[in-house]
Amino acid sequence: QVQLVESGGGLVQAGGSLRLSCTISGRALSNYAMGWFRQAPGEEREFVAAISRNGYSTYYTESVKGRFTISRDNAKSTAYLQMNSLIPDDTAVYYCAASTYATATKRKADYTYWGQGTQVTVSS
Repeated sequence: QVQLVESGGGLVQAGGSLRLSCTISGRALSNYAMGWFRQAPGEEREFVAAISRNGYSTYYTESVKGRFTISRDNAKSTAYLQMNSLIPDDTAVYYCAASTYATATKRKADYTYWGQGTQVTVSS
């Protein structure tokens, strides 16, 4: 059974940085394209970033371009989201997800497995 576990969330001041990690178990990370989504209170879960199965392609929502970087280390079974220049609007629960698609995709429906989420809070 595939499981995803996120870590690295926390409280940070505006302008600060955090690195989220997502570790997979049950199957090799190399089998999946990976994505990060976030959900703020009262809002829909929204796409943040995705990386293709081979790691060569990435895709970001407009609001995080230039600030966030998605990456993966298949040998460590872990995907990452490096978040810099954080702003209060980035406050949300962040979820990682695994897709059997080879390409980076922003559609929630393309993802089969989801983590439990990690809270990121950015204070002003």
